[in-house]
This record gives sequence, structure tokens and C-alpha cells, in this order.
Amino acid sequence: MIHRTRIKDIFSAPTSQSYTVMGWVRTFRNNQFIALNDGSTISNLQVVIDMESIDQATLKRITTGAAISAHGTLIQSQGKGQSVELSCETLEILGDCDAEVYPLQPKRHSLEFLREIAHLRPRTNTFSAVFRVRHALAYGIHKFFNDRGFVYWHSPIITGSDAEGAGEMFQVTTLNLLNPPKAEDGSINFKKDFFGKSTNLTVSGQLEGELAALGLGQIYTFGPTFRAENSNTSRHLAEFWMIEPEVAFFDLEDNMNLAEDMLKYLINYVSENCKEDLAFLEQRLIEEEKQKPQNERSEMPLLEKLKFCIEQPFERLTYTEAIEILKNSTPNKKGKFQYTIDAWGADLQSEHERYLVEKHFNKPVILTNYPKEIKAFYMKMDDDGKTVRAMDVLFPGIGEIIGGSQREERYGHLMKRMEEMHIPVEEMDWFLDTRRFGSVPHAGFGLGFERLVQFVTGMSNIRDVIPFPRFPGNAEF
Repeated sequence: MIHRTRIKDIFSAPTSQSYTVMGWVRTFRNNQFIALNDGSTISNLQVVIDMESIDQATLKRITTGAAISAHGTLIQSQGKGQSVELSCETLEILGDCDAEVYPLQPKRHSLEFLREIAHLRPRTNTFSAVFRVRHALAYGIHKFFNDRGFVYWHSPIITGSDAEGAGEMFQVTTLNLLNPPKAEDGSINFKKDFFGKSTNLTVSGQLEGELAALGLGQIYTFGPTFRAENSNTSRHLAEFWMIEPEVAFFDLEDNMNLAEDMLKYLINYVSENCKEDLAFLEQRLIEEEKQKPQNERSEMPLLEKLKFCIEQPFERLTYTEAIEILKNSTPNKKGKFQYTIDAWGADLQSEHERYLVEKHFNKPVILTNYPKEIKAFYMKMDDDGKTVRAMDVLFPGIGEIIGGSQREERYGHLMKRMEEMHIPVEEMDWFLDTRRFGSVPHAGFGLGFERLVQFVTGMSNIRDVIPFPRFPGNAEF
């Protein structure tokens, strides 16, 4: 293959020199002007051809969606909308595209329609921008932790434990589902299964992450997780990616500092490295929200929102303090909340979290010390016996973006909580070993990667920030 220059690099390349570019035709005007894109940038390169020097058969094959290679001289553009253009000398069709049946016509398509052709949507401006931002965030995550001496830990995707105690898991089996082997009591005999026991797709890498942190000091996981919740909403996926750091010798304060530092670093990193894509996504969001009532539009433009989160120190307060604020808030008193807050112990909903962030404090918020009844078994008990050292980071427009805690390192306390919450102790003996042998204070949190991408890109539906979304009734592609 002839050496090609990426279109992103063409825009900063010296003019009056020859280059070869390859990409997909977005539009072809007047049998002369090709808008070409190769996925490296949101911007198209204008390729100008001399129709007299190209045979008619080739001209007819230059259609929207066709892949071409063009060689010519880069010159200053005389037209509007671009600084440079390629004066084409030779052109080759790499892949034909029948414009009559090609789904991506040069017009605006709805996000719902593009979800149906998810295999083609990376060729659109919106999704090429979203997925370049997603890449930058993923790279930024690895860079953030690597530069701070963390070890990247690969936790298993197939597991025999339920880290959350939730039970909503996807089962993994090779048994004949029509006629599975049975035990004497009539239950399914999983000893005959591939792994010799009941196994599932993981809901979290946290427990295995704790094992690593209590030997390697500080680790992070970054991988796919699965929830079999029948949540058909714009905020939930059945398959999503999680970032979960775990750090030995950390307390709740250390955990909050790490979470705030990480989020600010990532937003700053993507703001610096994806300026063109974010500017496009901001304008897309403005156009989208013109169709909404004023009270449903974003409080601030996308880039301003990102800057706001970088520059503002996160407000830190306890769950108990938050409940008092919410109980006495105007929306609560006037019945504007869908879920009224009337007593301590309520599980906060997204509307409550967003009120605290967007209306009351007008900055990101970290809530701590939740009632033990609404949190997981592994969270460290506070001295009051009522609350645990949990923390949630709340962001504008999205609510909870991070959930974490200081972990319960005391063997006796952990055993008691597991028994209270009916966690099968015998199956978790390996986990309890970390509390038997040289236990130390430690903490960690989980960040749903797609929630972060959704926040940074301004996309309203989480199904539009992952290449092939998995949700109830859908496992296409």
C-alpha cells in the first residue's frame, strides 16, 4: 500500500508538496469537489479533481460512502470553509458504495436510527467524535494511574462470587439447558458444569482488586462488567466498563482526594486533546436542546460545564447533612421531587443528587457516611454503628458518577456484616484471608466509564457512547 498521510496531519502539513490521502467520500459536488474523511479528525479534507482528466466510469463511482485514494498537491484553499485543499492528480476507487442503498445519506439522521446501524455509525461526525473522546479518556485513565505508580490488574470476567450481593447476574454454563444434570434434591448439579460450580459474568472487579492491593499496594482494574438488571433506560447498560482503583493504607479522605484528582485530570486531559471534537459535540448539543423546553436544557454549554468541574473544589458533606438539605428544599416541600425525602435512611435518587449539585451547591459534590442498610457488606462501619464510610461523587446533569468506600479491614466486623446480609461466608473464604493475614486499612471506588464518556460528550443516552450497546432485548452486532 502506498504511504498515506492522515487527514488530521494534512491540515498542519507544508503546502506545495505532494501527498496521498485515503478515506471515505462524505459528499461529491459538481463533479469536482470531494469532501473526504478518514476518521482521524472531525474535519473533512476538500479534494479538488479535474473532471476532464478522470474518465467518466471512475467519476460515476465517486459516491457518498465510497472509499478512495487521492494523490496530489496540497494548496491554499480559495473557497470558504477550509484553509487548505488537495489538488488531485490521480484518483483510485478502493471500495465502491451504492449510494441508492447506503444508509448514511448526507443529511441529519436521528440517534435512534443510527443505533440500528451501529456498525456504520463510526462514519458519522457525531460518533467519530464520541469514539475519539472515548479513546482519549481510556488512554488518560491508564496514564493517570501509571504516572502515580499504580499496577494495572486484570480481574476475572467469569466469577463464582457476587461482589455486590445483588444477585442480578448473567449465568455462564455449558450445561444442556433443556435437560441439565440434577442433584439428589432436584436442584441443578453444577458440579457437572465446565467449572465444577455455578459461575457468572462479573459485576465488579473490586473483590479481586482488594486481593491485589493487599500485596501490591495500589492497583486499578479497567474492564467490562455485566448487570442483568431489566433497566431499559437512557442511563443503564447490561455490559459496560468500570475503572476500580484499590489502595492499601488509604482511608476515606485519601479515597475522596484520589477520586477528585482523577476526575479533574481526565476532564482536563480530554479538554486539551480533543478540542475540535468537543467543540463539535457542544454545538450538536445546543442544536439538540433547541427542541426541548427551556427548563429541560443544560444549565451551561458543554465546554463551560467541563471547565466548571475542573476549577471548582468538590463540596464534601455527609449523607445526614444532605438529607436535611433535601428535606427542607423547595422542590421537596412543594412535591416537585418524584421521590419525596421525609426521613433519614432514604436511598437518594438521581433527582436528589442533581439538586444538590446543580441547585444547592452549584459544584460537584462528594457525599459520605451513608446508612449501612443501603450499602454493601464490605464497607467499613463508622463508630456510631449506623453508617459506613462510603462515598459517592455527584456530577451536574448525571448524578452519581463514582461510588466507593473505605473497606472493612477488621475480620470480626466483616464477618458480622456478611452474616447480617446473608453473604455465603464459606464461598468467600479466600476473601476473608486478606483480613486474617496482615490486614490493613484500605479503600477504593468504581467509576462507570460510559457514565464518564456520557458526561464529557454531552450525549443524552448512554447507548450512544459505547460501540455496540447491550440492553434488555438487544445484543445486535
